[in-house]
Amino acid sequence: MRAAFRPLPMRLFRFALSLAALLACAAATASPAAAEAAPPVRLKVIGYVMDGPQLPPISARKLDAINFAFALVDEQGEVYLPGDTAAASLAGLVALRGDNPGLKVLLSIGGWGADHFSEAALTPQARARFADSAVRIAREHDLDGIDIDWEYPTLPGPGISHRPEARGNFVAMLQAVRERLDALGHERGRRYLLTIAAADGEAARGLDLARITPLLDWINLMTYDFHASFAPLTGHHTGLYRSAGAPAGSRSSVQAVDEFLAAGVPAAKINLGVAFYSRAFAGAATAGHGLNQPYRDYAEPQPWRELRELPGRDGWERHWDAQAQAPYLWHAASRTLVSYDDPQSLAAKAAFVRERGLGGMMYWEHRQDAGDELLDTLRTALDAAVTPIPDPDHAR
Repeated sequence: MRAAFRPLPMRLFRFALSLAALLACAAATASPAAAEAAPPVRLKVIGYVMDGPQLPPISARKLDAINFAFALVDEQGEVYLPGDTAAASLAGLVALRGDNPGLKVLLSIGGWGADHFSEAALTPQARARFADSAVRIAREHDLDGIDIDWEYPTLPGPGISHRPEARGNFVAMLQAVRERLDALGHERGRRYLLTIAAADGEAARGLDLARITPLLDWINLMTYDFHASFAPLTGHHTGLYRSAGAPAGSRSSVQAVDEFLAAGVPAAKINLGVAFYSRAFAGAATAGHGLNQPYRDYAEPQPWRELRELPGRDGWERHWDAQAQAPYLWHAASRTLVSYDDPQSLAAKAAFVRERGLGGMMYWEHRQDAGDELLDTLRTALDAAVTPIPDPDHAR
């Protein structure tokens, strides 16, 4: 039997009408974006471009940021553009925004062997001079930010000045640059980026990551040069994982990322570095086709545009280390091993970046590619399955 209908009391009826009106209003004013899942953030591809008489061809739409290499620091801590072509090169890079309006162009200061960072970070006056001059260049050339490549705080490097207090001084230097960039951004109504290049292990000892990370938009992790002229054995100079035959403690890209994550750096602020060039070792012992063996001479690096022509020619054999996810070349007659990145290893690294929720990938250096072959691999592999992650541009 159906229950008899009884009308609601008037006060309850009025309450129901008010509630229905509120719900209808909320539904009408809610944005479509709020009702849908946030779109995935495009993982970054960041390329270093060296100065030169002419810029190389650059496919701007495939890149998210370009770091111009390099500005230098003088003995007084002033940042300056060396040579006669830097200004024209910067203008050419900025003009690429015509093809990709979202492209960021940053001034990278330093590089291997660059001196006077220690003095530039030493006192408040020196830090102010460094920050003012760096941001002045960014202003004058309409750049999007500053990338500092100090290799490495507290360490001597190739004859450069160094001091133990550089660890704390670097924090103060970055704070000074951040403040100037924020002031410029307030003036111009835009966000300016501050990034650094960094390496793992001993090279990271001079980084107070807990204090510098909040100041930075991202860190370009130099996960290459693990094996070079300083190494007693051959090995993968940019391997993703440690080779099965490598000595305990050998460096790898995964180990470097784990080190920075353990120090509290958010995954989305880490860009994995890859190499568009080789490291080579001659006169190596023949076991394992020369991998993880003593050698006689360190050989000159080669760019990818030359490396890609070697397998199958003149006695060169390509091998794949499944454990390290890394290729290498072996020349039996000269007993030469060549370590490098190729499309297969870059695809494996891109998958790792997606799985770990990192911010993207960085490479050195653009001129060493061959018709965008490696750049295309990075862009395609990162875009294949983009992970929804916070955008470090707006995470502060």
